[in-house]
Amino acid sequence: MTTRTEEVQTSLAPRPSGGIVQSVGDSLVIAKRNLIRMTRIPEVVLFGLIQPIMFVVLFSYVFGGSMNVGGSTSPEVYRNFLMAGIFAQTVTFATAGAGAGIADDMHKGLIDRFRSLPMARGAVLTGRTIADLVQTTLTVLVLVVVALLVGWRIHEGIWKALGAFGLLLLLGYAFSWIGALIGLTVRTPEAATSGGLIWLFPVTFISNAFVDSSQMASWLQPIADWNPFSATVQACRVLFGNPGVSPSDAWPMQHPVWASLIWSVVITVVFRTLAVRKYRRAAT
Repeated sequence: MTTRTEEVQTSLAPRPSGGIVQSVGDSLVIAKRNLIRMTRIPEVVLFGLIQPIMFVVLFSYVFGGSMNVGGSTSPEVYRNFLMAGIFAQTVTFATAGAGAGIADDMHKGLIDRFRSLPMARGAVLTGRTIADLVQTTLTVLVLVVVALLVGWRIHEGIWKALGAFGLLLLLGYAFSWIGALIGLTVRTPEAATSGGLIWLFPVTFISNAFVDSSQMASWLQPIADWNPFSATVQACRVLFGNPGVSPSDAWPMQHPVWASLIWSVVITVVFRTLAVRKYRRAAT
């Protein structure tokens, strides 16, 4: 009887009139809800800051003197080479949290409440990814301060640096849609966290983020050069004026800024479409 009543209430609930304005407004409401929720759980933000800071310290001072960048093993050179990779890793690792958050909402039945409201279907996911993007931006700002303290510097001016950070956040936003799809697919937040990290490790480490891809095995180098993550890392190095990888014939390494933009847009379009479709099926 209760189930039947809920179905009737859902069918009688007013539906959104549609349109871009409606969708944007609904997405911003959901984003605000998630941001407020984050402020009430400060330990999540704190732990999100600790991990990238640990990577900066570990790679800079533990491995810095043993890495060869452009024929130099200077720790200072490696720190400048490293930071673009750390920035990119930070924005992409936030994907696991996004997937876990969506899986948690699904597990608690919150999505069922949302779908009874007159709102755009994709607003729940879009709002969540926007909120995660805001949190990631704050994390990157703190990480910039840490990077400056360990000796990282910008050499191409503030405007190109802002362009680099824009590419980083665009990549993080694109990857958050992969996390959203994972969160909708699995049954528990724990599974979403594990599933979100499993694919991130090969993506981030089979790249030019921490080592020059030319030093990898011959069969592995093309994979690293065509990795979307590598394109963004290389684009940031170019825009920051930091040491880069050895010359490569791969198109993404020759045109990293364009490659980064294209990869991020394609990933966003493809996985947003899949995630919204999965959400609609889960909410029926």
